[in-house]
Amino acid sequence: MIRIGIVGTNYGCQVQLPAFRLDPRCEVIALAGSDHARTAALASTHSVVDAFGDWRKMIGRADIDAIAIATPPRLQPEIAIAALSHGKPVFIEKPMAADLAGAAAMAGHAGTLPTMMDFSFTEIMAWRKAKALLDEGAIGRVRHVSVNWNVENVSTRLRQKNWKTSGHDGGGALGNLGSHSLHYLEWFGGPIADLTAQLSGLPDDPSLETTIVLGLAFQSGASGSFAMSCASYLGSGHRLEFYGEEGTLMLNNPTADYMRGFALSHARRPATVLAPVAIEDDPLDRQFPGEARVAPVSRLVTRFLDAIERRQPVTPGFAEGYRVQVLLDAVRQSHAKGQRIDVAAGKLA
Repeated sequence: MIRIGIVGTNYGCQVQLPAFRLDPRCEVIALAGSDHARTAALASTHSVVDAFGDWRKMIGRADIDAIAIATPPRLQPEIAIAALSHGKPVFIEKPMAADLAGAAAMAGHAGTLPTMMDFSFTEIMAWRKAKALLDEGAIGRVRHVSVNWNVENVSTRLRQKNWKTSGHDGGGALGNLGSHSLHYLEWFGGPIADLTAQLSGLPDDPSLETTIVLGLAFQSGASGSFAMSCASYLGSGHRLEFYGEEGTLMLNNPTADYMRGFALSHARRPATVLAPVAIEDDPLDRQFPGEARVAPVSRLVTRFLDAIERRQPVTPGFAEGYRVQVLLDAVRQSHAKGQRIDVAAGKLA
């Protein structure tokens, strides 16, 4: 039995806890938060044995085998490095840190221990099918990738001043949602060679970072465009379009649910209309109707536990998390300098 301790009581309880509990090889035995009384109450509600108001007291325990972390980015490096220093594998949220230095420090401490980044969009069944079709050449050589993502998240709607709305400390629209996108853009299209970026906030409160616009060039020669806003009331949702020499592939989710609602369609020359593509069903996606993130995260958890048992690396791990941190840093550089930034793999450290 692999014994898990979770640091973070919001996403940690809502998503990580049920995702780990789906695998019978592990048990979540401890929960750590910043407020001991609140953490103890949550632990009792969720039938977790131990609760801590200080994560440091939990991580050193010999009866905990691995640590899951779900805190704001600026806090994650210290927690992850402490866990790794105690020989404990780490499952962690995106982005891995608030800046490149923090991400580099984490990657430097990983050694041969399994590390897992929670880049969960690539675990959605429709996305897996889209990836398989692209890899099989269903649209030929890819020419262009276009992403449009328009939603309104709770933090923006309520004008909350937290890490999800602030571009500082690794947050804002870029850190909160753009980190997912930079990962999946390279997952689908291969390494990005260079990019241009513009970031913005609400017209009457620019401090709330809500919008990202990117121009991309992939090392494959394909081009890309990405436009995202988390300040879009009744927004059009999340749409990915892949245009190739021989066809077109589209992933589209018109709902406000980040994980559930994607449909896949495809056409290959000489077809004149897109046709729906059947998606393999996974019963887990229906098991949590109120929290669609649990099932995709559980697929990552399965691979994480496999890696612990086999003592081998796993993806997406800290290497992928660090690469995304490089891209996040480049986006902010491009916005600040108003210029294109070279991000070819291996050229930025």
